[in-house]
Amino acid sequence: MFCPKCKSLMFPKNDFFICNKCGYKKKKDGSTIVVSKQRKKEVPVLEGKTDVLPKIRIGCPKCGHNEATWVLRQMRGSDEPETSFYTCTKCGYRWRS
Repeated sequence: MFCPKCKSLMFPKNDFFICNKCGYKKKKDGSTIVVSKQRKKEVPVLEGKTDVLPKIRIGCPKCGHNEATWVLRQMRGSDEPETSFYTCTKCGYRWRS
């Protein structure tokens, strides 16, 4: 709902709509529907499910096995490159590059 005085957005508070700019108040009528923002959904973590992750031929620094699963994560700003995380399929050692 918009304020009839200053045309800015009015926010619901208890039984009123209040304009934060000019202080105008209007009582809510019965036909008003207030919709709130949806919260971000949680991202599932695939800790135990390594069979669905892509595999790469790379030497493990701990055991020397030459196969690992990998995932990419954006650790810094969007203008920086992603970080690759590797997990050895034999010993489970994790490292990044």
